[in-house]
Amino acid sequence: MNTELSAKPEGFAALGITGALLKATETAGFDTPKPIQAQAIPAQLEGRDILGVAQTGSGKTAAFSLPILAKIATLGSKRLPRTARALILAPTRELAVQIEDTIKVLAKGMHISTALVLGGVSRHSQVKRMAPGVDILIATPGRLTDLVREGEVKLGETRWLVLDEADRMLDMGFIHDVRRLANATHRERQTALFSATMPSEIEQLARGILKDPVHVEVAPQGTTAAEIRQSVVLARLKQKRKVLSAMLADPAMSSVMVFARTKHGADRVVRDLERDGFNAAVIHGNKSQNARQKALNGFRDGSVRILVATDIAARGIDVPGISHVVNFDLPDEAESYVHRIGRTGRNGADGVAITLCDPNENAKLRSVERIIRMKLPVAADHLGEPDPQAEAREPRADRPADSRDSGQPREHHRAGRPGGDKPRQGFGKKPFSGKPGGQRFGGQPSAGEQRFGGKPAGEGRPGGQPAGEKRFAGKKRPFRGRRNAPRAA
Repeated sequence: MNTELSAKPEGFAALGITGALLKATETAGFDTPKPIQAQAIPAQLEGRDILGVAQTGSGKTAAFSLPILAKIATLGSKRLPRTARALILAPTRELAVQIEDTIKVLAKGMHISTALVLGGVSRHSQVKRMAPGVDILIATPGRLTDLVREGEVKLGETRWLVLDEADRMLDMGFIHDVRRLANATHRERQTALFSATMPSEIEQLARGILKDPVHVEVAPQGTTAAEIRQSVVLARLKQKRKVLSAMLADPAMSSVMVFARTKHGADRVVRDLERDGFNAAVIHGNKSQNARQKALNGFRDGSVRILVATDIAARGIDVPGISHVVNFDLPDEAESYVHRIGRTGRNGADGVAITLCDPNENAKLRSVERIIRMKLPVAADHLGEPDPQAEAREPRADRPADSRDSGQPREHHRAGRPGGDKPRQGFGKKPFSGKPGGQRFGGQPSAGEQRFGGKPAGEGRPGGQPAGEKRFAGKKRPFRGRRNAPRAA
């Protein structure tokens, strides 16, 4: 009996989490605190500000959510309209949705209200959700700034502020919005700032909004999880499609994220994968929130094996069991590499990260290696191989093979018409040459003539306005369609 009474609490109970919150945490499968949680939770329960540096996938969401939930559970006052007791800022919509999902799991049975404020979805529904006030508001800086400016959200009663993935918000240009939103919260707020890297701009932000913070760092800045096996495959740009398709033929690549540098590049990768017989979805900033969520849900439930994304989705996608991450393009910012490959190898699981590198990307590769403090091993080198040949277009079955399909030159469609043996000039129009005898786009115009119009200065303009003279202020130039060149007589 004495042994049982003297037994010390373990797990999250040892960190100060008790009651219904502890039960919900254990039910959700949070048994053993991760290093970032073990260091951050007790300090936040004491009311201290936190400056946390940790790699993606290290458990930051629970590290800042559990103390906030524990504090809100002790409040007896009612929520005020349009206010939020706690504000969590995230750089991307996906990360904001993930944070809310985690909070709902941790707060099960506690009657904690949450709201999402983010771009790409209905503004009206968000205003309506905030009308009675909420306990925890999870938002992206852009949309929240708009609602605060319009008076739809009031932050004067917000006493807990969290900045998650602060360096990503800096990269996306949200840093000024973040400062304004922080200044709008309660003066006696408690603040936590978490970031995977700590550039000088983030250090300045931390000094401005944190008060005597507890510094928590569970991994050196820019390091990657030890469970991720990283390598590089050397291939020219024209070879990457073939190399990627060959890799994806391996059944071991059961759940794959492919990162492209641009939105159009991501769309192109998906089209090529579908032509090669693979089921893939794409997620990037040009997609609506519903389309992005649909693609993410398909990837999460396994109906979509391959998810192609840009760096905007590098943080905030927490899908269990991602086996491989493939960098089809190297990122412009070396720090993004860390967050890309952090989608695999999460929560102690093994993962594989493969980077396809064109010779023109060697400088970016060196930057990545400096950030992660290691040289990536070369798994394969395709540079000595010829580029794949362009695919021949198959003849359509609904018409007989014509000269295009047979490789013979097509008969000109003007053949048999008067003058059909003459070569076409442009799209059937007379090539522009100014005045007869002048050089096409060349030579100097004669005196009093415009270079391209062939008219004396001032002719053809209202009121004889000379060429080059500025239009009157406030006069909007009317829209005029493109005039066709005069046909030959």
